[in-house]
Amino acid sequence: MENPSSRKQNNRKLLYRYAGLAFQMMATLGLGVFAGYKLDQHIGWRFPIFLLIFSFIALAIILWQIIKDTRRHD
Repeated sequence: MENPSSRKQNNRKLLYRYAGLAFQMMATLGLGVFAGYKLDQHIGWRFPIFLLIFSFIALAIILWQIIKDTRRHD
């Protein structure tokens, strides 16, 4: 049977790991949206194509990161 203090420690490690992953997700998506928005402003097109493209690329990177981190066994 597992010791309750070691179980708490494992839960705390998971919490920190997934909290860090959530921050990475927000930062990646924010960076993609910001870069796409600025590029669309610079080019001057009415349709925000780079905003959409960079947002989807950021989402793909986020999904890849989630899959990679959750499949890892410590």
